[in-house]
Amino acid sequence: MSNQLAGLIKKAGVVGAGGGGFPTHIKAESQVRCVLANGAECEPLIHKDVELMEHHAAEILNGLQLMMQATGAERGIVGLKKKNAGAAQAFRKLLAGTDIQLLELGDFYPAGDEYELVQLATGQLIPPGGIPLDVGCVVCNVETLFNINAAAQGIPVTHKFITVAGLVHEPKSFWVPIGTPYRDLLEFVGGVTARDFSLFTSGLLMGGMSTNLDDTVTKTFSGLIVLPADHYLVTRKNRSIEQMNRIGKSACDQCTACTEFCPRYLLGYEIQPHKVMRSLGFTTSGEGYWNRFSSYCCSCGICTLYACPEDLYPREACEQSKLTMKQAGENYRQDHKPQVHPMKDFRRIPTKGLLRRLRIERFEVPAPFASGFPKPGKLVISLQQNAGRPSQPIVQEGGSVTAGDLIADLPGDSLGATIHAPLSGRIEALNNHGILIVSN
Repeated sequence: MSNQLAGLIKKAGVVGAGGGGFPTHIKAESQVRCVLANGAECEPLIHKDVELMEHHAAEILNGLQLMMQATGAERGIVGLKKKNAGAAQAFRKLLAGTDIQLLELGDFYPAGDEYELVQLATGQLIPPGGIPLDVGCVVCNVETLFNINAAAQGIPVTHKFITVAGLVHEPKSFWVPIGTPYRDLLEFVGGVTARDFSLFTSGLLMGGMSTNLDDTVTKTFSGLIVLPADHYLVTRKNRSIEQMNRIGKSACDQCTACTEFCPRYLLGYEIQPHKVMRSLGFTTSGEGYWNRFSSYCCSCGICTLYACPEDLYPREACEQSKLTMKQAGENYRQDHKPQVHPMKDFRRIPTKGLLRRLRIERFEVPAPFASGFPKPGKLVISLQQNAGRPSQPIVQEGGSVTAGDLIADLPGDSLGATIHAPLSGRIEALNNHGILIVSN
């Protein structure tokens, strides 16, 4: 069963839909004791997973069961937040008589971090720098499991389920063809409610920003959050790395709050952002020593956007340090087993507190499931939509494609994923970065 399902997943181009983009057929080839469905959505204002679970619990559950069969897993666990009662009830109706249990989590951030979820679900800690497979687990986002169910029926990944919220007329969660421009998404939710705005992509904490309405949806895209152009988060995000470093070098007083609230530190991993901040002041000596305390940073943003009392940038310092170590070929490994901090449960970041800290409470509203997204006039399909190498186009400029056709294949035997046409049309343009399809 493992090889058969893995082959179908590979053919369908399924990758981690929660943002990581790891080719899922690799996970289906493993042998584990437990498969975890990750529905612990915790990025503020993004509600796509909750809506998907409420409306497609059966498909997600079937995808989970297929993965359990393929990997030989004895246990299946669906992790979601207790506050999402509709989603929990949708699963509860289906779980009787199965080997799958429901894990209802508190409303905290980042509940969806796989290190956190594995520990809460199994009591095990992933080895420092390791992956869930190291403790006999596979973790899949709920949309990934939905796509696995479709792949088993020969249906490839051509659409993405997303949320558009914030400064828009009608926040919604809906299916959209991969390659759809952002401007089409905003039109579907009734447009933006202000003249000057900024776009956050796939989340306010772990996502990015875009200034181009012609940027397009990928397999790892979670949605758009629209905020006023003068919002606190926009101002912080738009500072240059040089400005961030200069502020940190002059103002960090080593209070340790960034470390004390770090979820990975509280799980027992040797990540200490306050020590990484010291690297900003040691540019000729000592920098390498302080850099190592960034190795297990998961870039959740708590240190930068919640914990630091002076609004400094320890997350960004950690990211710089990790890049410096990578470029130098350095690979730090913690030499002792992680041990959960005794204060861990008392330092969780409640979502309501995070909303207040980020100054976005007024935008936290439902984004209900919506159908009827109109067919785009054109799609620009990126060839880099997964962890690993870009896909290789197999179509020719000027040629025609039918919805579901394979248009880009795996790059040889290396890590990657296939890409299929979301709609029928003509290949208008083609280069090493993307494929432009004009719809019929």
